[in-house]
Amino acid sequence: MPHVLVLNASYEPLGVVPLRRALILVLNGKAISLEDSGALMHSATQVIPAPSVVRLKRFVRVPFRGTVPLTRRALFARDGGRCAYCGGVATSVDHVVPRSRGGKHSWENVVAACRRCNHVKADRHVSELGWRLRHQPAPPSGLAWRIIGTGHRDPRWLPYLRPYGADDALARIDGRTPA
Repeated sequence: MPHVLVLNASYEPLGVVPLRRALILVLNGKAISLEDSGALMHSATQVIPAPSVVRLKRFVRVPFRGTVPLTRRALFARDGGRCAYCGGVATSVDHVVPRSRGGKHSWENVVAACRRCNHVKADRHVSELGWRLRHQPAPPSGLAWRIIGTGHRDPRWLPYLRPYGADDALARIDGRTPA
């Protein structure tokens, strides 16, 4: 099912919801559709364009948000789906400093890795193998990461995410250097 970007009344990105939830917000008068996806939703009596971006009519106060949660999906988004060691297609998660040697499960110590590199590295430090990381792992920052880290992306969302660091986030995902 398609997903929809939800913006606060101040146009600040809040999150991503399923299309059904976004339609309910629009039909109940709690949100306004800013961008349509091009698809049409049919009911018994009417046809409604399916939204891609909705904005809430009333401002919602968001409590303090800490760091972006470390999930497999967010990790692969941060690393662009590429192995941190060889640049191949990543299929697994690897701890740079193995947990058995005191490494933590944190953004600074976890990278995406291909099956081969993860198997060869096993329970050793990168320096023991003479390997180098393609980029130093760091936690993602900015409101755009909360959206991009979900794994759902739509080009129509970019103008609404750009002020919140979307260009840097997408550049890092695509393996380019941020402008």
